[in-house]
Amino acid sequence: MSLRIALAQMNPHVGEVRANAARIRALRAQAAALGADLLVTPEFSIAGYPPEDLVLKPAFRDACAAEIAALAAETADGGPGVILGGPWMEGGKLFNAAFLLDGGAIVARRAKHELPNYGVFDDKRVFDAGPAPGPVVFRGVRLGMMVCEDWWFPAVSETLQESGAEILLSINGSPFELDKGEARVDLAVARVVETGLPFVFLNQVCGQDELVFEGASFVLNADRTLAVKAPAFTEALVLTEWGRGPEGWRCAPQEPAPPLGREAQIYAAMMLGLRDYVAKNRFPGVVLGLSGGIDSALSAAVAADALGPDRVRAVMLPSPYTSAESLEDAAACARLLGIRYESVPIGPAMEAFAAMLAPAFGNRPPDITEENIQSRIRGVTLMAMSNKFGDMLLTTGNKSEMSTGYATIYGDMCGGYSVLKDVYKTDVFAVCRWRNAHRPEGALGPDGPAMPERVITKPPSAELKPDQKDQDTLPPYDVLDALLHGLVEEEQGVDAMVARGFERDLVLRVWRMLDRAEYKRRQAPPGVKIGRRAFGRDRRYPITNGFTGLIA
Repeated sequence: MSLRIALAQMNPHVGEVRANAARIRALRAQAAALGADLLVTPEFSIAGYPPEDLVLKPAFRDACAAEIAALAAETADGGPGVILGGPWMEGGKLFNAAFLLDGGAIVARRAKHELPNYGVFDDKRVFDAGPAPGPVVFRGVRLGMMVCEDWWFPAVSETLQESGAEILLSINGSPFELDKGEARVDLAVARVVETGLPFVFLNQVCGQDELVFEGASFVLNADRTLAVKAPAFTEALVLTEWGRGPEGWRCAPQEPAPPLGREAQIYAAMMLGLRDYVAKNRFPGVVLGLSGGIDSALSAAVAADALGPDRVRAVMLPSPYTSAESLEDAAACARLLGIRYESVPIGPAMEAFAAMLAPAFGNRPPDITEENIQSRIRGVTLMAMSNKFGDMLLTTGNKSEMSTGYATIYGDMCGGYSVLKDVYKTDVFAVCRWRNAHRPEGALGPDGPAMPERVITKPPSAELKPDQKDQDTLPPYDVLDALLHGLVEEEQGVDAMVARGFERDLVLRVWRMLDRAEYKRRQAPPGVKIGRRAFGRDRRYPITNGFTGLIA
């Protein structure tokens, strides 16, 4: 006996129910042309995932139900059956469910049993947990149909195996994190070992607000060998061919998609997150301040590669403290990327603010107030450009700055989205070097370097006063980022970081900076999640907080 399963790494649009249904319909037609018996689409594919509180709207659920019913009716044509995900309301309970459509009807439903309630997930807030699922029968094959979190724990897989499942098949909306791909495969191996069954992992590919879903779907055979590995960060329809022998079902091996290195993954996640955020929110393009520094250069490169150079507007906003090097480097970066570039000097606005505030400030000497005014002038100017032309303002701050508050609220934090929000400064340097040597797969920007080498090698500076350097205020970035990783990603305390060899005074200083900047981060724009603990959905701390980090 044989079976052909088409795995659809699709890019749904949250809330665009009709468009998602049309996409599933088109994928089914493609699967039919390939000779597939079954098309499998990701978790909540009819509605987009995560739906958050949108799923609480009866009209939204009704729209999903109507499209699922219509798709089910179409399977009466004898073509491929369909597995899709969506909401299921029954007995006053709301489930995150997988639906099996075949022969003109909804043949089976299986509700998500394990509801994640950690990190970026709050499924328990909107969904009810379904019972432990049993297999579904599709054309004589008993499929162990699971929804995402169900396969992360052994109980559901073991229940399916004990009740006669022949193939474990999981539909997912599993967000990208660095190193998560390896963790997924390791867990899948555990499920295969426990059950003795082959395992299918299907994931969506999209950007959804702060989350990116990279696909990277795969199939493991019962002997734990990798049969199929779909590409990451791109849509794909992968036909898998199965045969049943004396020892059960086996998927015919295919050439796996090549793996991506760390910097390539970070860059691809930033591209996909920005591309979908701009497209799905219907912005014509982006505008950003191009300072001649490394953060804005990398942000501009990501934008050009994600959207195309013609949809990126870069603005240099020089002050009297802007160096000749910065002017040269910003212009050179724009030329390399082929993006629009213009200069709007902010000196006249600085003079106007100084004159306006002089009576109120009296003879007080200049301090950080005047530095922040410069940043806010730039923010207002860029927002004006955004309003006038409709382009979304892209902010350029990195995670090291957002952690320590080394950013001006209502200044350089102004904007609609940030691709570097979860990227530490040391990774910014590494990713810039990588991009100058590689053109990413699917990039719309030019071949060759994206920025002058001097942008990467010169000491970082906000250039808000003469001869200013980041290291005047912050520790060296290699030290700072290692310390922040312990405090943020690992949730370590002061004493634990001192035990790792960091100076106590430095740890306390960075702890306080991290703690005090929470109010800024609450008002920061969304940005792409890259690591395990991103600010926003992952890490939510009280603004009013008296804990010092000290045990005593």
